[in-house]
Amino acid sequence: MKSLRLLLLQARESGDPMRDHEHECFVTRTGLGKTQIVTHDLLAGPPSIEEVRRYDGLLMGGSGEFLVSQANQPAFEPLMDMLREVVAHGHPTFAACYGFQAMVHALGGEVVYDPDNVEVGTFELELTDEAVEDELFRYLPRRFVAQQGHKDRAARLPEGFVHLASSERAPFQALRAPDVPVWAVQFHPELDRDGNRMRYGHYLKNYAPDLTPEEFDEAMDLFEHSPEASELLGRFLNLVFG
Repeated sequence: MKSLRLLLLQARESGDPMRDHEHECFVTRTGLGKTQIVTHDLLAGPPSIEEVRRYDGLLMGGSGEFLVSQANQPAFEPLMDMLREVVAHGHPTFAACYGFQAMVHALGGEVVYDPDNVEVGTFELELTDEAVEDELFRYLPRRFVAQQGHKDRAARLPEGFVHLASSERAPFQALRAPDVPVWAVQFHPELDRDGNRMRYGHYLKNYAPDLTPEEFDEAMDLFEHSPEASELLGRFLNLVFG
């Protein structure tokens, strides 16, 4: 896969060190070279579908301060238009967290702001019956843990999309677009335990601004390893491009 080139869409402020960290995490989990994953700053506007299709595949990660439920990212509607075109063309895509929510919203599902059911840390997920038959998800155990960090959640998937996984707090954790190699997940397969702990500490003001130092230490202890979820990105590449 030395010739493979992927485009990574990022919705993070220019001075946010998590931009580079996110890129590094996707590089690590895909096993590709650093230059094989090219980043695009969504805050300057989304790429055109022609630009996207110059790459073999598309990745989309989380966001620092933006919420799909609030549509508060710059050039939000053009991004929605572009994601609809990506699915219409069947361009190979793997989206995570904010990318999952953006995909849900763009294709006609519903995303809601739900801080009472926030998932930050490591949470157990369960596959649906449809996931057991899915080319990508069938290799996961029926129950597995994954790294999370979100306040928005999907309340309804787009019509016709395949529901693949759920958690106790968020009933829709993963989807596949019908008949094309486009997957999206609410969780972060690009993150391991230490990477998620780092991100939680960096965005603490967004998740728990009133946390005491003792409570912060207790929260950090709840993060776990998530080896099964971490295999998804490599499996995606092997399935689509192998």
